[in-house]
Amino acid sequence: MYYIGLDLGQLRDHTAIAVVNKIEERRPWGEVNFIRLEVCHAERVPLGTPYPTVVDRVRQIVHTQPLRDNCVLAVDATGVGAPVVDMMRKASLGCPLSPVVITSGDKASQTGDTHHVPKVDLWAGLSVMLERHELRISTKFRSSGALARELAALSAASGAAKSGHKDDLAIALALAVWKARKHGYGVTGGGHRTDYYDPVLKFHSRL
Repeated sequence: MYYIGLDLGQLRDHTAIAVVNKIEERRPWGEVNFIRLEVCHAERVPLGTPYPTVVDRVRQIVHTQPLRDNCVLAVDATGVGAPVVDMMRKASLGCPLSPVVITSGDKASQTGDTHHVPKVDLWAGLSVMLERHELRISTKFRSSGALARELAALSAASGAAKSGHKDDLAIALALAVWKARKHGYGVTGGGHRTDYYDPVLKFHSRL
């Protein structure tokens, strides 16, 4: 199963997309050994890109194999995101859609199919995954280094981007990971691979 996170930018902020893949590795006798998440794609959409074009780009990703009929989309519905979510619903993307309003509070809630998630919860989810080596960033896509640098910068800033530091890729990833964790993927630990970024990132649970 693939989980897609979409952070919607505005005039001065990039829209960003991140895709994680749930990977099951099995023992020889067939039982699940462990399940982890691999970041297999991330990208920034050019500044000024109209939202209908963003919807089209998401549709392209959703309909690319092996994501087709095998993915879930978590969309930032904060502020300007609400009408874009409506556009995506009308576009019939072909995958379940979860609108997420990112809040500054400390308690998650849900209204209809819209989730209200504290930003601290998003960062805490990334923290847990990275520290347990259950989330890996593949080095095989173009923006992998940029994503790793964003995560490192956010770690140094205790989960809040400093002035001039981008965090759009990290937020998109946080949304994808949040949705994967909400689905209850059952991670139990993983091993080391040389074709993955494996940063030791110390996020803090408080912003």
